[in-house]
Amino acid sequence: MKAYLDSVRAVTRRNLVNAIRNPALTVQPALGPIVFLVAFGGGLSAFGDIPGFDFPSGYTSFQFVFILMQAGVFNGVFLGITLARDLESGFARRLMLAIEHRTAMVVGYVLAGAVRSLLMFAILFGVGLAAGMQIDGSAWHMLALFTFPLLLSIVGSLFASGIALRFQTVQAAPLMFMPSFMLLFLSPLLVPFDLLSGWIKAVARFNPVTYFLEAGRGFISGRPHDTLLAYALGAGMVAVFSVWAVRSLKRAEAAG
Repeated sequence: MKAYLDSVRAVTRRNLVNAIRNPALTVQPALGPIVFLVAFGGGLSAFGDIPGFDFPSGYTSFQFVFILMQAGVFNGVFLGITLARDLESGFARRLMLAIEHRTAMVVGYVLAGAVRSLLMFAILFGVGLAAGMQIDGSAWHMLALFTFPLLLSIVGSLFASGIALRFQTVQAAPLMFMPSFMLLFLSPLLVPFDLLSGWIKAVARFNPVTYFLEAGRGFISGRPHDTLLAYALGAGMVAVFSVWAVRSLKRAEAAG
């Protein structure tokens, strides 16, 4: 166990040191969410005036929750691209030879991604406050809110790591991004779920991101709801994509 934890710590530290030396690794995944926050919170704020939109904390706060979820997923995908780059250069292959329990490598990458996500969330929180975001929940509500994008970051990291381990090239990045984009944008990102209609509502009903958004918006408005369901879905997704990442690792080992 000590050797396993030492391996996890070493891989995590190496990724975080690289992020410090190359700030673009942290800033770049945050640029997209910041642009969306400015666009949605400003140019699309008229959505908050449509009949039936009764979110008490205002449209900027409503959109901020989506931006957090998006940032978590994006950071996970960028973590997968980092692993793919290391595999392509041969570094990750040498790392697998050096580590006795190779799942420690995946765990180290995922933990580094989680730490980078927390830094990104802090940046976005500052941008949100500067944009006039209203917070009606308590400090505990806000801490609980940030657990949802953190879960999505871990899920995104596991999913993207699985892709990276299977293809071992940065050219597989579109396979990481496209499912992530679809999952995010087939959710109630512009209006509450009850205001959706047609096929998009049917799809959103079975989209786990919908329940992260609903629970997160409940926290920021001080009216928590659907929290147990959201956490259960998050735990289930982490379990499923952990299996996916481990199976992909075994496939990479078999391929040499």
